Amino acid sequence: MALTIGEGNETRRLVAACVLFSVAALTDFFDGYLARRWNLTSVLGAFLDTTADKLLVTGSLLALVSIDRVSIWAALVIVMREFVVMALRGLVALGGGTVSPSRWGKIKATAQFVAIGFAFIRFGAPFGGLYFDQWLMLAAVVLTIVSAWQYVAGFWAHVREARSGAAV
Repeated sequence: MALTIGEGNETRRLVAACVLFSVAALTDFFDGYLARRWNLTSVLGAFLDTTADKLLVTGSLLALVSIDRVSIWAALVIVMREFVVMALRGLVALGGGTVSPSRWGKIKATAQFVAIGFAFIRFGAPFGGLYFDQWLMLAAVVLTIVSAWQYVAGFWAHVREARSGAAV
């Protein structure tokens, strides 16, 4: 497969962006892994980690939309999911509860990181009307929606629990 990322300086910039993004994504993975392994987790650390993930993904998606590498609808679904989840987690926190990250959230984040990385360095020719990175982004969007549903379900579980506790 041939790279179809651009000519000259554009190619160098996109490869550099991919490398920088990949290093940031890998440090996020290792940070979480080491924090759990060494039992150095905290509420603040979890908040900062998820905030950093959201900023990395949102900033990268905006950059990729601006150079027509990611569809705006895909970026919108991903970014809106982050706002919705952040709002729901905040509402639960106001009531003293937490909605723990789910396995689907981790799968979603990995899929987004992989899709974004490949969007910087587009390989080959389209098949089925889309480039390989666009298929990956479509899969990431589906996983984004699935993981959002997990948070919504967790939120409603807290609402039901709070209502039943208030009635007692």
